[in-house]
Amino acid sequence: MGVAGTLEYLADLISSKKAKKRKQMNTVSLKVRMDCEGCARKVKKTLQGVKGAKSVDVDLKQQKATVTGFVEAKKVLKAAQATRKKVEPWPYVPYTMIAHPYVAGVYDKKAPPNFVRKTDEPGVATLNPIEEQYTLMFSDENPNACSIM
Repeated sequence: MGVAGTLEYLADLISSKKAKKRKQMNTVSLKVRMDCEGCARKVKKTLQGVKGAKSVDVDLKQQKATVTGFVEAKKVLKAAQATRKKVEPWPYVPYTMIAHPYVAGVYDKKAPPNFVRKTDEPGVATLNPIEEQYTLMFSDENPNACSIM
């Protein structure tokens, strides 16, 4: 590398003062009110226009839209709201992740099968030590469990 190559290299280093952050691959799930195939097509087309979106899946039966790519959740939510449909972040988790899935604030009749609403309440989301002890006592995986059952 000669003097000209060295100068060019140093000029590139100085001119690129801002180091661009690389966005992380992200999956954003939304609950979108869709009534027909036309609504689903409209939502899918709009979400495909989001910068950085690699794939868009729309499930009409579950009222769910999933965007995968180098996207931010706020931008995807804003783009989905531009369709003038009722939109919210996906509020459901598998019922096996919640300790008490039939509590009033968690159980939702409109939820897809095997899903309940997400909650942050520690009393509902996790078992207390006594409940956990009873759960392990009657577990099939515990070799010292109750043999009556």
